[in-house]
Amino acid sequence: MASKSQSCSIWVGSETGILKGVSLSKQQAFNFCEMSCLSRDQEVCVLEWGDPLESEVLVGCANGTVKAFSTEKGIFTESKECGDATQGKFTGLAMMDGSLVTCAESGILKVWKEGCTDTIEINVGNGVCRMRQNPSRRSQVATGGKENPLKVWDLERPDKAIFTAKNVKNDWLDLRVPVWVRDIGFIPDSDKIVTCTGYHQMRVYDPSSPQRRPVLEAEFGEYPLTALSLPASQGTVVVGNTHGQLAVLDLRKGLVRGCLKGLAGGVRGLQCHPTLPLVASCGLDRFLRVHSLEDRSLLHKVYLKSRLNCVLLSSRNLELSGADLSGEVEEVKQEGEEDGETDEVWDAMETVTDKTNKRATEKAAEENAVKGPKKRRKVAKK
Repeated sequence: MASKSQSCSIWVGSETGILKGVSLSKQQAFNFCEMSCLSRDQEVCVLEWGDPLESEVLVGCANGTVKAFSTEKGIFTESKECGDATQGKFTGLAMMDGSLVTCAESGILKVWKEGCTDTIEINVGNGVCRMRQNPSRRSQVATGGKENPLKVWDLERPDKAIFTAKNVKNDWLDLRVPVWVRDIGFIPDSDKIVTCTGYHQMRVYDPSSPQRRPVLEAEFGEYPLTALSLPASQGTVVVGNTHGQLAVLDLRKGLVRGCLKGLAGGVRGLQCHPTLPLVASCGLDRFLRVHSLEDRSLLHKVYLKSRLNCVLLSSRNLELSGADLSGEVEEVKQEGEEDGETDEVWDAMETVTDKTNKRATEKAAEENAVKGPKKRRKVAKK
């Protein structure tokens, strides 16, 4: 396989257990898996970089296995059992000083030290929907889920959470507001954390302040928010919901700056480029899309055949060399690209008329045949 490079490379995980590498410049998708032994147990739940050089992708599967994929060799180099199906699917992966950090839906967070059988285990609470690592402080992670508030943990001192968010005040009926954290992000160059909820809310927390409640809260749409990501330009956050709506929200005033159009299914994966004004999204409609955050236009749209769970955007050029991809390369065309063979098939198809109109025409013809032609009446001249 010849070496391939592109300015913006994307990795996508699907429900069928396939890891896909997408080249936007050539509109091609490469499948990395053994197609003969795919099952629901190998569903890709989370993706994360295994090193700062982005030469390794960590793949968290639904059966509790974490696989390491080499982007330089184009093969899976390692597989490790880090849980089982009884603990639920993975909600987050991270690397800290060579140690692997995993978190499952059951709330079991583990630190797997390299070259050691001992693990650090933390119970962060049931119903975890997301675990995220602080990019500026690798020893800190944040967790949250359904009826499980936002918590920040220091893995070097795992005995107790260093921050636990307090629920907002009761609503206007004096009823308790339910908690459902769906995704988390650490705002760069600050101590603030942004979350999105299953009740279409975006909230900003400041752990350095004595107030444990949100310092900012905003709502978007009417449907649950499922994913968020912070763009390279500070001051905004991109959120997506279960109805395929993407929006850019202001982190200072909580206003909607604009919406990104083109999606047709629920958003499951969302990530902004670390330096460029780009955001990649994927979800249930089986398309990978890349939008520009400057004019909010759709730059790329690639069909990947299976329902997608997560997306991982590379910040450097990716070279695929030495990978045996025979029979596993999908050529994907842009929307609206003409295909001569497809046009010939459509032209050869018979036109089908509406059944209602067809039946009415046939009935009228039968009545005319029974009655026969109408006779003209003679008018006597006066």
